[in-house]
Amino acid sequence: MPAAADVATTPVRVHMTGSEWFAAVPGGLNRYFTDLYGALAGRADVEVTAAAFGPAPAGGRSWGPVGGTTLHRARTALLDRRDLGRNTVLDRHFCLYGPVGGGRLGNQPTVVHFHGPWAAESRMSGEGPRAVRAKYLLERVRYARADRFVVLSRYFHDVLVDDYRIPPDRIAIIPPGVDLPATPGPAASPADAPPMVLCVRRLERRMGIDVLIDSWPTVLDKHPEARLVIVGTGTIAAELRERAAGLPSIEFTGFVDDDRLDALYAEATLTVVPTLALEGFGLVTLAALAAGRAPVVTDCGGLPDAVRGLDDSLIVPAGDREALAARLVAALDGDRPDPAHCRAHAATFSWTAAADRHLALYRDLVGV
Repeated sequence: MPAAADVATTPVRVHMTGSEWFAAVPGGLNRYFTDLYGALAGRADVEVTAAAFGPAPAGGRSWGPVGGTTLHRARTALLDRRDLGRNTVLDRHFCLYGPVGGGRLGNQPTVVHFHGPWAAESRMSGEGPRAVRAKYLLERVRYARADRFVVLSRYFHDVLVDDYRIPPDRIAIIPPGVDLPATPGPAASPADAPPMVLCVRRLERRMGIDVLIDSWPTVLDKHPEARLVIVGTGTIAAELRERAAGLPSIEFTGFVDDDRLDALYAEATLTVVPTLALEGFGLVTLAALAAGRAPVVTDCGGLPDAVRGLDDSLIVPAGDREALAARLVAALDGDRPDPAHCRAHAATFSWTAAADRHLALYRDLVGV
């Protein structure tokens, strides 16, 4: 039995597996995986390794390029066991990729970060029942031997319990972190520029971009000079562009790099996250707050968790076009938290706190 002093100083060994590194494929899961790795890698009380597809950050490892068949990618990740040893915690961030791990029946403690129901998301994207069922069964198999699960919100805690039959005592709710800019951005958008609403989302059906577009004419009735800028790519991009064809004040940028995104946040008056379903937390809400821009969000999944305590009126019913338009109009009228309050609220979500809670979980599993 190690002495108390040794327990306090013994680094815990962790191997993280993800889908893609954020630099290769931007998205919430990949951003979270990359940022959590960065938060852990800078600490003396953990020895962390991590692997995913695409170019890796310093200290991380790549399984290879993003392309290739799903079967080839899954096999590549499954056979990668170079960093694993006895009492190394395996922290898996996507069920399809990474070694199986020992889990509760072996000597390799396993944590699963549940970022969303893969099968249900596929169903909402239009996949057939056979493919959806296969994905669900694969999720169940991969989850079966996990010792612990991490979710970002109570909503995904309940999804794990209700849809995947995971016992509640094996689930930890750990909110994500956000990196505050070293130097705060502008206090407000340029005074001589027309008001701009920014939406940063994957262009998928469950993200509610169609509802946002349909609400925009009502916003223009009160603020005819307003612009709506939609950042992101996805499977329904062409459909959404066609839906907005008669509204020249709506701009689709496609993918933008971090520098361009920072500039758009600085230019924005406020942001909007209009998700309809299966939202675990919505990291873009924290990014907006860190940039000093208030987000109007829907009452969907974990989204409200990011703004509670700042201004609950920023939360509107999911799918309600009239309520969304009314809150955007009010925000453009000035009814929104100012940049200083937004940044102060974002500061309550720190990666240091998130990393501390993860390390406590890892240590509990390996007994150090």
